[in-house]
Amino acid sequence: MSGVGITDNANGQPTGAQAADKSALRHQALARRKLTSAEERLDAGHALVQQLTGSSESESSQAMGPLKSGATVAAYVSMGSEIETRPLLGWLLERGCTVLVPKLGSGLEIGWSVLRSLDDLHAVDGHGHLRPDEPEGETLPPQALIQASAVFAPALGVDQRGFRLGRGAGWYDRALAARASGCPLIAICWPWEVMDGNLPAEPHDVPADAVLTPNGFHMLSRNAGHDIPAANCQGND
Repeated sequence: MSGVGITDNANGQPTGAQAADKSALRHQALARRKLTSAEERLDAGHALVQQLTGSSESESSQAMGPLKSGATVAAYVSMGSEIETRPLLGWLLERGCTVLVPKLGSGLEIGWSVLRSLDDLHAVDGHGHLRPDEPEGETLPPQALIQASAVFAPALGVDQRGFRLGRGAGWYDRALAARASGCPLIAICWPWEVMDGNLPAEPHDVPADAVLTPNGFHMLSRNAGHDIPAANCQGND
């Protein structure tokens, strides 16, 4: 996949060209992901943990501070062709972190839930695996994210400025409005989804601070050299 240049759009709404660009890039990304097997996705999930626990001389050491025992970390439960995140979730729990995962419930409840054990995850009634598995328990409001010292978010692509290609619902961009100042956003994707060119970006897009793939952890040149105006994190990602 090749990057697409940015079109400035001050009103925060995607232009027709931007929407078409993102749709085409999503289609390409999902088609490529379908070539991965369940075993490859699980192996990639274990590799994510290995990257975070690697040499202290690597960039991964910069991620370990916010992931210390007792910290609250927001992550997500993988689904479909995403890299399997259960190894990462299990590792965070073993470290003594409080782990928040999205809980969409019926689709009207958009919030977070505390994951206490991988055994607590279950399919959402009536949705099968078209939605991420969720834990039982209370649905916390979006504002619960302010407790997090780090956030892991899924991405179909990430450019060098940190802009993510999401699935188009805009859930993460809206949710990240509640993130505490200075809380790092770490995008997770496949190695081939880290792009040299620029993804289409809009004012509501929230750039990541780093990207984690099975091949490495890299800090990004967040917001470098772009002209996207400030926004209130509303819209589609």
